[in-house]
Amino acid sequence: MSDGPGRILVIRHGQTEWSRSRRHTGRTDIPLTEQGEQAARALGPRLGEWQGALVLSSPLQRARRTAELAGLSPEIDDDLAEWDYGTYEGRTSADLQDEDPDWSIWTTTVGLGESLADVRARTERVLGRCRAVLAEGGDVVLVAHAHLLRILAVTWIELPPISAEHLILDPAGMGVLGYDRGIPVLLQWNA
Repeated sequence: MSDGPGRILVIRHGQTEWSRSRRHTGRTDIPLTEQGEQAARALGPRLGEWQGALVLSSPLQRARRTAELAGLSPEIDDDLAEWDYGTYEGRTSADLQDEDPDWSIWTTTVGLGESLADVRARTERVLGRCRAVLAEGGDVVLVAHAHLLRILAVTWIELPPISAEHLILDPAGMGVLGYDRGIPVLLQWNA
């Protein structure tokens, strides 16, 4: 239970062909699979209490379509686009680790289209928008992507962005960010 002046519901988009095969899907704008669309529709009834004063979505079609199928009418926020994976786009971590056993998206410093710090800066801007709504007692709904939302969650709870590697957010998974005695917390994750 949150004791703060509002909550943030985060929703990862439904399944795509690339999420099913665990390929890094940053800026490649691919659609949901049929299963992804079904999961997005199933979110609708679960959103009953969530009448967000602010509803935002990534500009990428997989997030926008998830929002639409869940019955939401989001405003597009470019800061919610997924991490730009650069040369790693479309590749799996397993394939990359075959080439370099120590490779991790969380620690690599070459080949990315944007750094972990860049992504965190974007999440801080989104959270700034959220905090203004939360201060008025409203709730916020964000529909976006796994890595972006994981980084946003750890930014919310004031941990370093690399801490996001310890969170998982499945396709069509949800989390709730809120407060406990005035401290930002994860109230629910990967539901």
